[in-house]
Order: sequence, then structure tokens, then C-alpha cells
Amino acid sequence: MSNTRIERDSMGELHVPEQALYGAQTQRAVDNFPISHQRMPAQFIRALILAKAAAAKANVELKQLSESQGKAIVDAAQGLLEGDYMQHFPVDIFQTGSGTSSNMNANEVIATLASRLLGEPVNPNDHVNCGQSSNDIIPTTIHVSAALGLHEQLLPALVHLVQVIERKAVQVHPFIKTGRTHLMDAMPVRMSQVLEGWAQQLKANIGHLQDLLPSLQSLAQGGTAVGTGINAHPQFAAGFSRQLSNLTQVQFTPGKNLFALIGSQDTAVAVSGQFKAIAVTLMKIANDLRWMNSGPLAGLGEIELEGLQPGSSIMPGKVNPVIPEATAMVAAQVIGNDTTITVAGQSGNFELNVMLPIIAQNLLSSIELLANSSRLLADKAIASFKVNEPKLKEALSRNPILVTALNPIIGYQKAAEIAKTAYKQGRPVIDVALEHTDLSRSQLEILLDPEKLTAGGV
Repeated sequence: MSNTRIERDSMGELHVPEQALYGAQTQRAVDNFPISHQRMPAQFIRALILAKAAAAKANVELKQLSESQGKAIVDAAQGLLEGDYMQHFPVDIFQTGSGTSSNMNANEVIATLASRLLGEPVNPNDHVNCGQSSNDIIPTTIHVSAALGLHEQLLPALVHLVQVIERKAVQVHPFIKTGRTHLMDAMPVRMSQVLEGWAQQLKANIGHLQDLLPSLQSLAQGGTAVGTGINAHPQFAAGFSRQLSNLTQVQFTPGKNLFALIGSQDTAVAVSGQFKAIAVTLMKIANDLRWMNSGPLAGLGEIELEGLQPGSSIMPGKVNPVIPEATAMVAAQVIGNDTTITVAGQSGNFELNVMLPIIAQNLLSSIELLANSSRLLADKAIASFKVNEPKLKEALSRNPILVTALNPIIGYQKAAEIAKTAYKQGRPVIDVALEHTDLSRSQLEILLDPEKLTAGGV
């Protein structure tokens, strides 16, 4: 075969692309798993490369590698991260459940580059994989990549969304709208109260994510094959976590029980469950925006979202709430990702979970989707929507539910009669109440003032 070279592993010889940095085991995985043609996420590969660098540094300290070998491995890893490293990692997501193929892919690529730097052979297994097993490095990489994704992407995006909502709440505080329960008219609320409710939902989600970070930053590394730590130096786990913390500026620690971290993916399941909760919150916000924006004539028409693109290929002038719609689809996908992770999390058979790659893929996909959609929702929907005050006032003046404020004075039954009459006749409730009670207009204006009905305007 042209443009290939012969590589060998414990199973024999095979052809590998001539310019490929990887070797035989990676090529076997490429040949064995032509399933989705989707590679492992870039965030995962980045974390795996960082883990290899941290392992090399720890092994040099512990005299398991020579200084020259360790430096060559670290330099090779850093060189990869500075370039287009994904071209060297072709293994499909749907591969061996331990992620061994991806681990060996990294070992082979780094070994090739390190050998070139050192001028002598650096072995993928004996040197790059020193003190490690796929069974602890892949669970570790899942935790590391997810933790970095939270610190660098999702948490900052959620904080930004909260800040934008809170600024908008200040701007829209003067506006009062008809509240709705069961999608039916209810007591009035301030527009700011609606937004502050969204912000509090997100703040609670941020807090729950932060509570999970210590577990996510606790690593399986050092357990090697089954959790016993065979072939790893007794101090390797501590040294690895310290070196990785230095490389990432995120505080990682050795797991308290390595058997649990290798045999299960409970932390990933818990983190994904919180992603699902965030998705539910974003779905609620997106749908509230869509409803308030509906119309402009036959819907609620309470706000006008920023027009971003034509809304129809056949209806001229139509503009749709595209950002909330995209956010709602993200929420649906994240909920689906969580279902996959839940099923995969059940595949901890004895000493190893065997669905690690798909857990990594879905966990990191959820982080990216939630982070990106949160920023778009903040900047292209919430920050820029306009309030339709005339529409708000028109609906409020005709809202028969305002009569609820009269319950303590005239009783529920009398108030219900007034509400039904106002609705049937399409008249303002204050006019009907004037006819059916002994209260004066000035008294009714005070009692039925929407501003006073929103908790004193607070």
C-alpha cells in the first residue's frame, strides 16, 4: 500500500498512514469502530494531554522516569496543545467502553513526538503511560475535562446570564403586567419580579454546580487497573494531582476511594443531573419570552424581542423568536444527554464502568450547549427586548381577576359575580364594581391599583 508504513503491536503488523503520529493500536481502533465518524470531544483530548504531562512530571519526581524522558513527554504534550492537536486523534466516540483506544492514541502520539525531541525511543506504554491504566486515566480525564468546562465555560456563562437579567430587571421595574397561572389571567406582577424569579432560579443552579465541584475535582488517578494501584508508585496519585493543579490552575485532589471512582461514574451522573436542572430553567425562561413576545397582534404582545432574521420563506415581514427557540432545543438535547449518561452510569460492572467515552461525550456536549445558549439568550434576547407598555396597560385595565383585592371587603362570592360580569361584558372591573358595591370610585381606584397589588410595588 502506498503512503503507509508498517507498525507493530502485540497483535502483529498493520498499515498506518505514513505521516500519522499515532501507531498500531490507534489504527486498530480506527479500523474497528467506523460507527459515528465523531471523534472524542476536543475538551476531553485536551484534558487527556494535560493528564499525560502531569503524569510525566510526577513520575520524574518519583524517579520512575528519567528527567530527559519526562521533559520530552511534557514538551511533546505542550506542543500538541499549542497546535491543531485534534487531527491526531481520529478514534470514534463509540469504541471500547474503557476508552483504552483513546488512551493509547494519546500515548502513541505523545511518544512519537517525544522520541523526536529526545532523539531516542520513548515508549507509549512504558514511558508515556507509566503508572497509569486506561481504567484510571479515562475516568480522571472525564472529571478533569468537565471541571475545566465548568470553570472556563459554563459557570461564567451562567453568571453572565444572571447579570444581564438583573440589569434588565432594573430597567423594566416600572412596568406592571398581567400575571398568569395555568396560562390564564391572574393577579398583576411587575416585569422586574418575573425577571428576578428567573435570576434566582439560575443562582440556585449555580450554587448546586459549585457544590459538586469538589467531587468532580477528586480523581481516580493512581488506582490503575482495578483500584489497587498496581504498577503505580504509592505517591503517584498525590504527585499527579499536584502537577495537574499547577498546569490547570484548578485544584485537583486524589480520590478518597479509587475503587468507587473507577467502578462507577456517580459523580458524572450527579453533574449531568444538575445540567438537566439548568436545562429545565432555561426552557422555562425561553418559553416565558416566547409567550410574552407572541403576536404581535393576535398574541400577548407584551414585549418585542430583537429581530434577528426573516421568520418565514413564504410570509413576508414575519419575525420569529429564534434565540428562545434555539435555547429550548438545547434544553431538550441536554435532557436527552442526561438520559444517556444515566443509562451509561449503570454500566459499572464490578471494577470498571464500560461506557466511559459516551459519558464524556454527553457531559461535555451539555457543558458547551448550555454555556453557548446562555450567552446568546442573555445578549440577543433578554438584554435587547422592548416592553410594549400600552399593551400591558390595556390588558391590566380589563383584567377581572383584579377583583381579588376586594375579597376581604365584599367576600369571595360577590367578587366572583363582579369578575364574571366584567369578563362577559368586556368592561373594566372597576366600572362593574362601582355598580355592584357601595364603594366609591376613589376607593376602588386605590384598592384596585395594580402597583399596590404587586406587594406594594416592591
